[in-house]
Amino acid sequence: MTFNEGGSFEGGRVGTRRGGAIAGGGAGLAIVAFLIYQFTGINVGPALEGVAGGGGGSEEQGTVGECTAEEANTTRECRLSATVQSLDAYWAEAVPAQGMEFVQPDVWIFEQATSTGCGNATSSTGPFYCPPDQGIYLDLGFYDLLESQFGASGGPLAEMYVTAHEYGHHIQTITGVMDKADRQGSGPTSDSVRVELQADCYAGVWAGQASQQVDPDTGEVFLEPITQEQLADALSAAEAVGDDHIQAQSGGGVNPHTWTHGSSEQRQAWFMTGYESRDPATCDTFSAPEL
Repeated sequence: MTFNEGGSFEGGRVGTRRGGAIAGGGAGLAIVAFLIYQFTGINVGPALEGVAGGGGGSEEQGTVGECTAEEANTTRECRLSATVQSLDAYWAEAVPAQGMEFVQPDVWIFEQATSTGCGNATSSTGPFYCPPDQGIYLDLGFYDLLESQFGASGGPLAEMYVTAHEYGHHIQTITGVMDKADRQGSGPTSDSVRVELQADCYAGVWAGQASQQVDPDTGEVFLEPITQEQLADALSAAEAVGDDHIQAQSGGGVNPHTWTHGSSEQRQAWFMTGYESRDPATCDTFSAPEL
């Protein structure tokens, strides 16, 4: 997707954390803590930090500054900031329309490692959302891995899809889905998968609506209409992070009983459900008889 020429995006919405590091065996334990939280909802981060002896190294914090539309179309930090502001504008209308209060998530760019409400995390975990602190965390180098390691075609909308998916988890926190879902199970119809597919659908809803969403600061729409090539990039990213695709890439064989995020086909289908409907109500994966 392409941000409209002449647009501008205020700074300060997205935070940056540079130079974070986890000492000793903390990096491996950080991944363990994050995975345990993702799959069970239990935050064991503080306990594991004690075992690891805490973090090492200092972390400098800042924010992404003001960006022009041209910068949002050419640089990842500005693209992320502009995408988040577009998501803010959409969900600030959509959530109250469902009778609930909207609260913006924090969004952080980090390098190597960082501390979160879910415990310490490293770049190895990939982009993620942490419900306890309502924060989205991204190492922007992940997008290179998405292409080189997982075979995605890349492109701006692929990156925006990842951001919109994580933002979808924040909407699930606001609406209570995160608390109600049993995220300890696995399998193609498990609650774990339903949570992820609903976030994919929410990402699709935003993508379908984004070229009509007006920036409240400028009075202009955020983005130009999506092209078929850009849509294919987003679907390629959804395919790349499907459980079956990742398992096949690892060479260990495909085992649906262990899925926690959904197959490539499921992830693409639910993104398109949201994209075509532009209605969050169509994203009720928990009532869907088939996924």
